[in-house]
Amino acid sequence: VQRSQLMMVSAQEIEQASSQQYQEMLAEARRKNALDRDPATVQRVRRIVSRLTAQTGAFRPDAPAWAWEVHVFSSNELNAWCMAGGKMAIYTGLIERLSLTDDEIAAVMGHEIAHALREHARERIAKTQLTSIGAAVLGELLGDGRYAGAFRFGGDMLTLKFSRDDETEADAVGIELAARAGYDPSAGITLWRKMAAASRGEPMPWFSTHPSSPGRIAEIERNLPAVMPFYERARNPAVGR
Repeated sequence: VQRSQLMMVSAQEIEQASSQQYQEMLAEARRKNALDRDPATVQRVRRIVSRLTAQTGAFRPDAPAWAWEVHVFSSNELNAWCMAGGKMAIYTGLIERLSLTDDEIAAVMGHEIAHALREHARERIAKTQLTSIGAAVLGELLGDGRYAGAFRFGGDMLTLKFSRDDETEADAVGIELAARAGYDPSAGITLWRKMAAASRGEPMPWFSTHPSSPGRIAEIERNLPAVMPFYERARNPAVGR
């Protein structure tokens, strides 16, 4: 079955559902006084993300015009995500507990943005039609347009488990996106080492939806030579002229 044939849910429907769930999550975070509490962290994250999203046109021409949005949630969870259409969040637990550098934040958010650019969530949802649960979700989504039952807080958009192929693609696109934005793509390696060390002591939402593999770091290392020239040019525009 070709990938195009699996895209049975329209991008517009997925983006509408994502936007609704995103607004619900922002409202809940506000009620808990957990939304964008530290202006310096919010400014830092938004500066990094804006540099990343400015480079998304290299992967699809419509992406720079998406309504990109990112917020910082005050939570001890080690988590970050980007919904369809560019609605993003990163949790303070991830930034603070792993002492993430700017390059590592770029690696996290570049990876998440890559999932959105490649429409992995849309593909995952379409594939769930092969199960009875998926059929019920899809039926509600496509039937009468009532999204609330299918996409509650913590529901399908944030619990979709990406495949190993999805993850490999998101890693490759993510480090290139970071490199094009002037962030060191090798930070993808230090990020995954930190993630692996942290995951040994507790369950991590990020790992539950982003399955890892022993060869992940090696795969990133293999891709680095191809993306380093983008990083060098971004850091020194005179290079390659």
